[in-house]
Amino acid sequence: MNTIQQSKNGVLNEMSKPPPPDVFLNLVESPAFGMPDSEISNLCILPEQITSNPYIKAATSPNTRRAYQSDIRHFEKWGGPLPAGPEHLVQYLLHFAQSLNARTLSRRLVALGNWHVYQGFPDPSGHSAVVKTMAGIVRTHGRPKDKSSALSAEDLVRIVSNLEQDSSMRSARDIALLLVGFFGAFRRSELVAIQVAHLTWKDDGLEILIPHSKTDQENEGQVCAVPAGTPPLCPVHALRKWLDISGIHDGFLFRAARKKNIDDQPLTAGMVSLILKKHAREAGIRQQKKLSSHSLRRGLASRASAEGASIAAIMRQGRWKNVNTVMEYIEAAQRFEDNAASQVMKGIGLEQKSGDSHETVFSRQSVPD
Repeated sequence: MNTIQQSKNGVLNEMSKPPPPDVFLNLVESPAFGMPDSEISNLCILPEQITSNPYIKAATSPNTRRAYQSDIRHFEKWGGPLPAGPEHLVQYLLHFAQSLNARTLSRRLVALGNWHVYQGFPDPSGHSAVVKTMAGIVRTHGRPKDKSSALSAEDLVRIVSNLEQDSSMRSARDIALLLVGFFGAFRRSELVAIQVAHLTWKDDGLEILIPHSKTDQENEGQVCAVPAGTPPLCPVHALRKWLDISGIHDGFLFRAARKKNIDDQPLTAGMVSLILKKHAREAGIRQQKKLSSHSLRRGLASRASAEGASIAAIMRQGRWKNVNTVMEYIEAAQRFEDNAASQVMKGIGLEQKSGDSHETVFSRQSVPD
């Protein structure tokens, strides 16, 4: 290990040569890596004790840990030294400023900062030159975040109707997957993690226990109520049909299905988007390229608001914690409703009639040539 000497002003100065690369790999894989700076700096135990402590690993999201580990490897592959100085981070940012998303670079700075704090080195990511360089990259190369389109209820009907033409076991699974995902406003990780033991059948529908989710990191558990409806858009009926056909009585609900063979392991989270895109394309949905698993949640929020559901009810159904997130979904779906420009067009007779082409329709003779 390195010898660290604390100076009078409290800054930690590294007094020996950096450890060899294999030590870096072990540190990157450390279960504590990715912890917030405030937590890392308070750890008064040795790295060996940290790596053998399973609860420290459990305190950090696996997704966060994997992302940070990948970020460190990217920096090293580029040729960045560890520990690094502010000048190395600035060079790294300049090298990738035009080729990588600014949000990706920002996250990598966080990962590098956490690595240095955890090891007791000064954090170079907080240096003014690094901060200003990153701010300049955001202003110069920053671009809007790519967002999935909401899946409309009408498009969901088209997808399900097309799937019902196929009597295969896989089609039954995909109908249940998409309907439960839509009406339960499930995240993809939540959807593929549902097990038979999480289901409670009710007269009015189905209650699904979510033991762990993005907004429930402490495993308090959340319950999603999925109401029964009228086929073919009834998620409860679709799920019962899938369970009957597949013969699944315990374990995960949504698994890989090959002819009459059902895997024991669940679908991966990434498969939800692929399944949705595939069936949207087969159903002739024009925006299928902009759909993803998140389109199910957006679609439920958008349609629920249009049907008069309260913000509180929408947030409860999707387990949203941030009202701004829900409002963004709703506003995106209602941009042409109560539209100020539309009112002007209506007032001067330039309103486009329903079913017309995109050519302007003039409804007043008084409009000048």
